[in-house]
Amino acid sequence: MSAQTPFLVFSGSNSRYLAEKICNSLHCPLGQMNIQHYADGEFSVSYEESIRGRDVFLVQSTFPNSDNLMELLLMIDAAKRASAHSIIAVIPYFGWARQDRKDKPRVSIGAKLIADMLSTAGINRLITMDLHADQIQGFFDVPVDHLYASSVFLEYIKHSLPVDHLVIATPDVGGTKRASSYSKYLGTPMVICHKSRLRANEVAEMRIIGDVDGLDVLLVDDIVDTAGTVTKAADLMMENGAKSVRALASHAVMSDPASLRIDQSALTEIIFTDSIPYAKKCGKVKILSIADMFAEAIRRVCNDESISSLYVIK
Repeated sequence: MSAQTPFLVFSGSNSRYLAEKICNSLHCPLGQMNIQHYADGEFSVSYEESIRGRDVFLVQSTFPNSDNLMELLLMIDAAKRASAHSIIAVIPYFGWARQDRKDKPRVSIGAKLIADMLSTAGINRLITMDLHADQIQGFFDVPVDHLYASSVFLEYIKHSLPVDHLVIATPDVGGTKRASSYSKYLGTPMVICHKSRLRANEVAEMRIIGDVDGLDVLLVDDIVDTAGTVTKAADLMMENGAKSVRALASHAVMSDPASLRIDQSALTEIIFTDSIPYAKKCGKVKILSIADMFAEAIRRVCNDESISSLYVIK
């Protein structure tokens, strides 16, 4: 890394694929780091170049398992002890975000706990994308740059999808605000799927609010985990006369048997970003890269420029 470069970019183990693309966009090499694993599963991190007085960007999504989060915490701690000027956590997928409130007695608020851990470890700023709940930004006492995948998705929608008879849909009531933003921007109607659950990851009942007869449906969500909701919604749309059903979601959590469910569903395709690595085989899955968007956010942070113009819709 050139001594004149004001910042350095490093990556955790499982987000290296994205960090390399971000660095390519920034025209800088990825910083050198060593992660040593011990026989009992413990690991340690060390920077293999000086970071004293530098702005350090640490790229790591905190998707399961918890090693990804622990690795990031150790990277932050090591950077603080190595006298970095500032430490910016770049977390494209912020895990544990579904635990954002007490929805029943005697439960933890996991998202607040993770925010406290990151702050205690020593971050000065967070750059993330499409948090499951916007209020999580308020869990931090440091600046949070909350990016939106909509800028990437909308380009794909306008150039690759049939927009003449398009209707935006949300697979549950919680995603209404997100779907409404797409609907207003594209000038298309919107429908809502109302669902009830017996327990987590299991949909008991679902019904459509709105008309999809003869229309091309685009389901909009932030996370697809087991794909039970999105595939059930797609099948329901087709049963109600939809011409085709596609889906887009920011984060491809895709726990088993998600890929099988999508492959066997009525979905024509499902579009994700590469915030989480997706290595399984499913012909209906399309991955769009967010590397350029995050690279531009990093460049603007370094130059003290506005981030808000990156937002097409929120």
